[in-house]
This record gives sequence, structure tokens and C-alpha cells, in this order.
Amino acid sequence: MEAVNTPVADTGSGEEPENGAAGTPGTPTLGQVLLAVEELWPESLAEDWDEVGLVVGRPTATVTKVMFAVDPTLAAIEEAIEWGAELLVTHHPLLLKGVSSVAATSAKGLAVHRLIESGTGLLTVHTNGDSAVGGVSDVLADAFGLDNVVPLAPAAHGLPEEGIGRVGDLPELMTLGEFAARVFEVLPSVAGGVRVAGDKDGLVRRVAVCGGAGDSLFEAVRASQADIYVTADMRHHPASEARESAVDGRPYLVDVSHFASEWLWLPAAAEALGNVLADQGHDVEIRVASTNSDPWDFILTPG
Repeated sequence: MEAVNTPVADTGSGEEPENGAAGTPGTPTLGQVLLAVEELWPESLAEDWDEVGLVVGRPTATVTKVMFAVDPTLAAIEEAIEWGAELLVTHHPLLLKGVSSVAATSAKGLAVHRLIESGTGLLTVHTNGDSAVGGVSDVLADAFGLDNVVPLAPAAHGLPEEGIGRVGDLPELMTLGEFAARVFEVLPSVAGGVRVAGDKDGLVRRVAVCGGAGDSLFEAVRASQADIYVTADMRHHPASEARESAVDGRPYLVDVSHFASEWLWLPAAAEALGNVLADQGHDVEIRVASTNSDPWDFILTPG
């Protein structure tokens, strides 16, 4: 995958302060970037079980380059360091579960060491990035061409248009096969491809989507009267039960890569953050990582 650059206009700030010094009008501090992030993806929208926010970094450090990635893998961290990013923003948390050590003898510990030693901050925007307007599922809905989009599971502490997942309507009827082909074409290419359950010639119009693992939302999908549900990491039993309880075969199911379903958000998120920082008079270069963190390398299929 190629890196995506999102330039932010140069405000003519002149010399930049050293890392760790207070930012100038052209060069923000990490703390100022965090305020811009909070404006776009409020931490109050994160699910109760989630861990979002700053993981590594000094709020007083200056930031001239920001990189976005889906996962805080060692490869993504090394890409950010090599590019000279002072901040890596990832969708998935590095430390979702409690740890008792960050010794460099483990992958997570080594990640923390590399970040600190290189002066690179790490920020997690996870379920708050899913729920917010313009979040992961909003980007998917837009990429699939949906209209009249509303949240699949409205946020408990947010605006009516915020929440997990989205459901909307195609401008015109499509067959399941045609829509599945659209999904395949829109998403980044990964080994697992796209799996589909349903009549290939069945007609669909109302579409539910959830970036990432969304097979816990089948009740909401059925309540939305969606003809089809697109999400990632569908487990055997929830998918099987959904098919058994389907009415006229609906909702049809489209299972995609977890990584691919969330990667589409990165360019949009980078652009959104760049716009907010530019409006505030800050000069920051923003890039989407080229690292493909989908864990699979190849797949075997019948025939």
C-alpha cells in the first residue's frame, strides 16, 4: 500500500522550536494537537470497555509531522520513526488490556521503548473514531454510495447522528453480487478477500455497515430492516444464527477484512485533522502509513 500524504498549508512560522519546547503559531505542541483531536473525535464517545487517548508522549513536545495507521504494530511504528513523525495516531489501542511490564522483551514493550526512545508520541482514536460524525462507518457508507445514513446503534452520550455502525439506502436497487463487487473494489486488497452469504441475484437497497468487528449488532441490523450487512470478523455462530433467522434470506451478509474496513477512514481522518490544525494556524504535515497490518498472507479456496 502506498502512503497517503495530506498537506497542511505552510503558515510561514519561520524557525521551529526544538522538540519539547512550547509550540509557535505555526508549530503546535502535542497538547494542541490533542485538543484538535478531541474536537473531531471526543473521548466521551468511546465505549466503556475501550482505552483511547494519549499512550506515549509529552503534551509540551512540538509536532511537525503526524502519521495515521490502523494498528500500532512495530512495522507501523518504524515507518513513523523513519519518516520523522513526532506523533503516530492509530485506530487500534496498543494497551487495551492491563499489563504489568513494558520491558522490551515483548512486542508491546519494545513498541513502547521505540516510541519513547525516538521521541514519537502514540495516540489511540478507537471507538470514539467509530462513533463520531465522519468516523469509520460513515466513511464506509459514503464509499458504498449510501444515502439517508443514520447510526445503527446510536451513541449513549452523543448527538443523534453519532453511534456505532451506519445504515442507509442505495440510490437504486442492486443485486447482491453487484454490491459485493462494489465492496471488493472499494476496500484495500488483502489476502482474505470478501466473503458473501446470500442469493447472488437477490436484490438489495437498504445497507447496514460497521467497520471492524460488528457481529454483536445483529439485533440492531434486523431492527433497521437492512437487506444486507457489511462488517468484519464474523464468527461462525453469530453468522450461522443470523442466516437461520433471516426473513426471505435477509439480511444477506458480507464479511470483510477488519484492517481493510477501517483503513478507508485513515485518509479522511488525516484530512479532517489537517483542516482543523490549518484553521488554527498550525503547520503540520500529515501522512497515512503504507504499512499493511492485515495479519494474513494468502488464502486457499476450492477449485
